[in-house]
Amino acid sequence: MSFTAEVKDELARVAPMCSHCDKATLAALVRIEGTLFFGGPGRYRIEIATDVPSVARLVIKLLHGIYELKTNLTVRRSVLHKTPNYLIEVPTQPRLEPALRDMGVLSGEGLEMGIADELVEKQCCAAAYLRGAFLGSGFISNPRGDFHFEITVESESLADGLVELMANKGISARVL
Repeated sequence: MSFTAEVKDELARVAPMCSHCDKATLAALVRIEGTLFFGGPGRYRIEIATDVPSVARLVIKLLHGIYELKTNLTVRRSVLHKTPNYLIEVPTQPRLEPALRDMGVLSGEGLEMGIADELVEKQCCAAAYLRGAFLGSGFISNPRGDFHFEITVESESLADGLVELMANKGISARVL
């Protein structure tokens, strides 16, 4: 297991500090690692892929526990790396659109590109959002060598939001 996978495995097991932290973690995972599919007006489905089993379990647990959404899990083996890859599909269902709005993925105007303020109002929820972002697309090198930490995102406004959250925690980060 890579160092990044070990860190993600440990972070996936962190208990929430308050009742809203799980939603912040899930929102970041869906925003960063999820793929949203449109099937017509009000018809959405999402797919979330990860190679860390504990992250897959966390995503499924939170989708079921918070929003009571049905999920399908497919385990695939990576041809290149010979490791398992977990694909979580949330099919079209009535509760999905309200859940996407609650997680700050959708708004009245369409897709939201930044971080919804209500998800990160509390310091513990901001930390949970950052944890979810790292679980989604983070990389960290083993600190015994040259240190490197990154989170890859699709939009500049989301990247700016993550940098701001980190700055509020005293972490110096930048967007590349």
